[in-house]
Amino acid sequence: MLASLFKYPAVLARHQNAPLLEERERYLRHRAEQGCSSSTLLRTARELLHIVQLLEIHPTSIVTAQQIEVSAKRWARSQCHRGRAHKLRWSRCLFIKEATDWLKFLGLLDEPPPLQPPLFLDFIEQFSGWLNSERGLSTATISNYSWHANQFLQWCEDNNRSLGAIKASDVDSFLGSRSEKRWCRVSIAACAKALKAFFLYAEQRQWCQPLTACTVQGPRLFPQETLPSGPSWDEVNHIIETLATDHPKDIRDRAIILLFALYGFRSGEVARLRLDDIDWETSQLSIYRSKQHRSQIYPLTDLAGYAIIRYLRTVRQQSPHRELFLTLKAPRSPLSISGLYNVVMRSFSNAEIETMHKGPHALRHACAMHLVGEGLSLKEIGDHLGHRSSSATRIYAKVNLPELRRVADIDLGGLS
Repeated sequence: MLASLFKYPAVLARHQNAPLLEERERYLRHRAEQGCSSSTLLRTARELLHIVQLLEIHPTSIVTAQQIEVSAKRWARSQCHRGRAHKLRWSRCLFIKEATDWLKFLGLLDEPPPLQPPLFLDFIEQFSGWLNSERGLSTATISNYSWHANQFLQWCEDNNRSLGAIKASDVDSFLGSRSEKRWCRVSIAACAKALKAFFLYAEQRQWCQPLTACTVQGPRLFPQETLPSGPSWDEVNHIIETLATDHPKDIRDRAIILLFALYGFRSGEVARLRLDDIDWETSQLSIYRSKQHRSQIYPLTDLAGYAIIRYLRTVRQQSPHRELFLTLKAPRSPLSISGLYNVVMRSFSNAEIETMHKGPHALRHACAMHLVGEGLSLKEIGDHLGHRSSSATRIYAKVNLPELRRVADIDLGGLS
């Protein structure tokens, strides 16, 4: 492996004569199988040479994280003395990462014993199963509810509160602590809704006092109190134009942005999108709607279709993963929901678009407002966005200014 990376005999000999040659070769082959580029393998090989020299590792050595940290600081200082002060932190972090990954791969890392899971973890698992089997909620909603329940139970443990003796004042104190953490009213209301569901299940299992769920009260939210927040359609087009380059990251990100903007898909729907969901013969796209528990078929527009084809032909490498969008760095894995959020947020920043929200949902709002401006009915917009009821689409009626002006101009015949 080293012979394919280093061409100069003296450099190759230095690497081959260093300790743990077979272990370093084996790790480099492993990284190559993960899809790492030649430049990444070259950097890793160089770093492994420094690691074995500074740590003085033997085949039976067990290395602690503290030893790695000390050697990393020494290596970073040596880089500083060579006139690379601007790379001091980078050198230390790279040394720690490569050493930790390599030693863990060899089984030579002295890892601390795993922390004992909290006692209430079983409650969360049973609650999640109930939400799935009895309530039929989506995976994202179950994860959200479970996270809020976990936060509450952790708060109870930290404050010596027993679940069986929880009172309304305890729940109020917890929600008040969220406000101190600068949670907004919407977030606190969502937390209260999740806790209400948790206590309904806890009452059934007799984990808490009866009627505890009835005492959970979040902040009052007024229906339709806010306007949809998102970029204008001109700003969306500007973002798409900014991504019209030959850079692999821009090619992938442009296809992602088009799916969010043209179809108003949710983050989870794009993250779950698979190669098999695109029918190129009929130019159709199938999206699984988790809230409706069914798939929805969309026509694949030329703009989105060409962007996806370009991504598949020039950027996406062969992978056992069937998800459409993968990370660009090895090991290449499906883009997560948070990864998609970072893609959209970065696209907003690069295009210098200033708006309150810069995530995928902002593009979903922009899509809906564009459809309103095109004259589509709320029923048609709701169907396009995958809404289960018209109430979810009603908020976009407030941005249809021409229709609102028509209502304002109606002659009421002297009534006031």
